[in-house]
Amino acid sequence: MRRYLRVVLLCSALAFFVILYVFNEIAKAEDGVRDPPTPDGRGPARGRSRAGGLPPSRCKDVSVSFWNPYWMLPTGVCAVNCFWESAFRHEAKTWNPANSSKKLSSGMHLAVVTCGQRLEETLTMLKSAILFSQKPLHFHIFAEDELHTKFNSTLEIWKTAFHQRFNHTIYPITFPAETAAIWKKLFKPCASQRLFLPLILKEVDSLLYVDTDILFLRPMDDIWAFLEDFNHTQIAGMAPEHEEPRIGWYNRFARHPYYGKTGINSGVMLMNMTRIRKKYFKNDMTSVRLKWEDLLLPLFKKYKLNITWGDQDLLNIIFHQNPESLFIFPCQWNYRPDHCMYGSNCKAAEDEGIFVLHGNRGVYHDGKQPAFRAVYEAIKSYPFGENPTRSLLQPLENELQKTTNTYCGRIHQVFTMQLLKSLRTLQEKISRT
Repeated sequence: MRRYLRVVLLCSALAFFVILYVFNEIAKAEDGVRDPPTPDGRGPARGRSRAGGLPPSRCKDVSVSFWNPYWMLPTGVCAVNCFWESAFRHEAKTWNPANSSKKLSSGMHLAVVTCGQRLEETLTMLKSAILFSQKPLHFHIFAEDELHTKFNSTLEIWKTAFHQRFNHTIYPITFPAETAAIWKKLFKPCASQRLFLPLILKEVDSLLYVDTDILFLRPMDDIWAFLEDFNHTQIAGMAPEHEEPRIGWYNRFARHPYYGKTGINSGVMLMNMTRIRKKYFKNDMTSVRLKWEDLLLPLFKKYKLNITWGDQDLLNIIFHQNPESLFIFPCQWNYRPDHCMYGSNCKAAEDEGIFVLHGNRGVYHDGKQPAFRAVYEAIKSYPFGENPTRSLLQPLENELQKTTNTYCGRIHQVFTMQLLKSLRTLQEKISRT
């Protein structure tokens, strides 16, 4: 009798695996041909994308899978096919059409996202990074198609002027196909692209993301060095949104969870992207921890009526639930008008100067904060190779003297304290070349 039961169980198991194999072959046949292997030979590369983003598939590139059961199947998607597609989902997303079998060169990696009228502002930010950085840089520029030619031509000229101290790659704006309209309009045009950088730049281990309105007044090498200070649980570094709770936005107005006492600002975001891709995040939607790619859309759906600052709010929610994962910068690494427009509230900048200037609220282009605009205009106008004291520092100091009628202008020394040290290093670099 026992022998008979063993035979029955063995036959049942064999029949089950045969059925699974048959369904798999049927699912493959729907594509018309078998998928070719990936360049690294690890198996089928399903649904390649020419744009370099998340690859399309029979299941329309939504994360429908057996490990994400609370999502509903979209209209027109076959559940059987998606069951099989989900088995290949993670491998398909890890494939990148560019540099798929090699890592990018060592050095520092800087990412920026540019849409609309932000070309000149972005180039000025990149210029400040080139001027003061010591290690080689690789820029990852995500931009609308009509901006690519201008970026390429300007940066190629700069490489000649600055003796090839950096490389760059330009990418199209890329969102998951089914939800692209949602992400593009989440806050400012294309700003939420930063949320998908760990999923797109698979070959990059660590990355500094900055907004277009950032200016480096100290070598990027120094903020990059914070990666060595991350403990074993930390995956990203950002600065607080406010130092002074009495003027804080999140603690007074937010209708969603946020990090710490006053929230965090995502304009300068240092990421260990390898850790981000590996981590399973705690969340308030399910008791199951979720990977980054499975977390973003459900989080947006839950809080879409409560968020004001788009992707920054989503990051605040994520790190509220996972506070052990965040490294906090001092305020001089993301110095904004809020730090001086109502009175000085970044003590570290008073003592050491501003390291990274963040001209949010458009202050580089209007007259509301002339001290910020003076720094921007000085760096934008500086010609590569000229004496930095004569062509950058002196014109800037003259303009800052005219801003003392504003709170920020009254402490204008914080804008040049660190810049003076950086310009000495720049002068040495120019002398060597």
